Amino acid sequence: MIVRICVGSSCHLKGSETLVNLFQNAIETNGLENEITLAGSFCTGRCNREGVTVMVDDDVFTGVTPEKFEGFFAENILKKFR
Repeated sequence: MIVRICVGSSCHLKGSETLVNLFQNAIETNGLENEITLAGSFCTGRCNREGVTVMVDDDVFTGVTPEKFEGFFAENILKKFR
């Protein structure tokens, strides 16, 4: 699985660095280092007023915030490995 986090200007200002750290920790905590490639991407053209754009393989999610991270990770990442 490839997870790409937008680190373009707008998403950077909305906390993409925090999300990168949250993803790194969650991937390690769940032992998924060999299953998930975490990458940054520049602007995807899907800017949202709130949160960061995250792509999981070919699926695009907008508005991901640190507050929504746990639910997002459980629903869109962990569920695919269980």
